[in-house]
Amino acid sequence: MASPIPTGREGLIPHLVCSPCSEAIEFYQKAFGAESAGCLMAPDGQRVMHAEILIDGKVIYLADDFPECCGGSERNPKALGGTPVTVHQYVKDCDAAYNRAVEAGATPMMPMCDMFWGDRYGIVTDPFGHNWSFATHQRDLSPEEMQQAMIEAFEQADAAQGA
Repeated sequence: MASPIPTGREGLIPHLVCSPCSEAIEFYQKAFGAESAGCLMAPDGQRVMHAEILIDGKVIYLADDFPECCGGSERNPKALGGTPVTVHQYVKDCDAAYNRAVEAGATPMMPMCDMFWGDRYGIVTDPFGHNWSFATHQRDLSPEEMQQAMIEAFEQADAAQGA
């Protein structure tokens, strides 16, 4: 009897719609060191029906856009004018991960910086419209320390905008 949850597929799995998906797979391999875990082409032989990649051993599903199967409209971030979703990854060296993604063709969205919650953090957007953030945890803060650091960070940002 088959397991209701396949081994290695426990927990949440991001499922990204990319256009074109085959180029996204190549980009993710170059930018994030992704490994291919399988690819099923659509009957048209041109689009990816379902692909799986592994980044640091974690599964991400990918597919081309199939508007004919999804209510007649495209669902990839570029067609939608962007995405509010960010795929987040903790890494040992977030600056190196960020720079690797940018060198591979990602667009810097938020430069790497030390954040009030104790992480070094930055965001890029890949050529297919998906946001990726990288962080390296630097220090542990209590909830009270984090709250105070947030207030100070926002006060500094407000003062800089008023200058």
